[in-house]
Amino acid sequence: MKPLLQVSGLEVEFPTLRGPFKAVDGVSFEVSPGERLGLIGESGSGKSTIALSLMRLIRPPGRISSGSGILTTSEGRAVDLLAASEEQMRSLRLAEIALVTQGAMNSLNPVMRIRDQMVDAMQAHGVRLDHAGWRARLTELLGAVNLKPDVVDLYPHQLSGGMKQRVCIAIAISLRPRLIIADEPTSALDVVVQRRVMQTLRRVQQRIGAAVILIGHDMGLMAQFAQRVAVMRYGRIVEIGEVREIFTQAKHPYTRLLMSSLPSLDPHSREAFLAAPELQPAIAPAAV
Repeated sequence: MKPLLQVSGLEVEFPTLRGPFKAVDGVSFEVSPGERLGLIGESGSGKSTIALSLMRLIRPPGRISSGSGILTTSEGRAVDLLAASEEQMRSLRLAEIALVTQGAMNSLNPVMRIRDQMVDAMQAHGVRLDHAGWRARLTELLGAVNLKPDVVDLYPHQLSGGMKQRVCIAIAISLRPRLIIADEPTSALDVVVQRRVMQTLRRVQQRIGAAVILIGHDMGLMAQFAQRVAVMRYGRIVEIGEVREIFTQAKHPYTRLLMSSLPSLDPHSREAFLAAPELQPAIAPAAV
């Protein structure tokens, strides 16, 4: 099967006093149509930088120094996201590739009603409907994420965190993109709302047949959602494989440490984790 997205040799640099710092260092991976790929790693490993790079939202002084990200559009065209013009990217965003960010409140305009924000996103891509048409379209989109139609009349501050995140998902699927990038979509939400948001994302993904790249550091959510998982450290992918293999037969030492960090009722598992040689410099007790 031809990959929907093929990322090769992606490098992203930020200038420092000591020279360029590579936040993403030679990352390569593929995403198949309809696949759910998880990108997991600790904070600062480069996960979100990959998402911003594919959306071409890296701002100076940061820059994409090399690599390619070939996306196959719904029309069958192969487009390099990292080399496309800004005009091309404006037409691709939301229509072919959409981003659900971790801070829903930062994604929604606080002084615009939900209706206006949803309509504005679609009008920017040439969607033109009459009043009845817009009402039906918005009702359908909100229904897909389990929100009532009257949500369109509200402002973001009148919604809970989970509701705001589901509005962001509704906007992301409004033009039925082929690829959705979800960058820690359950950040700052309680566990019950996290589950609802992830169920919503899974449902809409299946509904429109999109592929999803889920970015995060919650191993439990990855195990429940992803089909394949790529483990990142220091801007590189250290291991990638089927989710069951990663969680039961991890090959890289760092991946095994991530697995060991999962909560357990077995006291021996915690002792084994703390005794891991890789962690000794980090957890050595301070001198008295």
